[in-house]
Amino acid sequence: QVQLVDSGGGLVQAGGSLRLSCAASGLAFTFSAYKMGWFRQAPGKEREFVARISGSGGSTTYEDSVKGRFTISRDNAKKTVYLQMDKLQPEDTAVYYCTAGMAGSTTPSTYNYWGQGTQVTVSS
Repeated sequence: QVQLVDSGGGLVQAGGSLRLSCAASGLAFTFSAYKMGWFRQAPGKEREFVARISGSGGSTTYEDSVKGRFTISRDNAKKTVYLQMDKLQPEDTAVYYCTAGMAGSTTPSTYNYWGQGTQVTVSS
């Protein structure tokens, strides 16, 4: 059974930082075969792309509003992907979801597995 376990969310003041983690287990192929991504969903809004990383970790893509503030990384030995979020703003408030997929681009349909989500709340 595939599991992606998101963690690290919380309440932080504007300008602060959080580090999200996502631990994978039960994947059919080696962890490095999967592109990994982070999406987020705010109340009343659609799920939106935040960042993605290639299997080797050598290629990353970010949504424009988080460029320069968020950093996605992965540790294939630990089967874990991270999202370091700095200079957080109230508009970053959302549930953040980790995802894994063989195609793994910027759209949700290109991912096969999803974590349960972790709440990030940024106060002004």
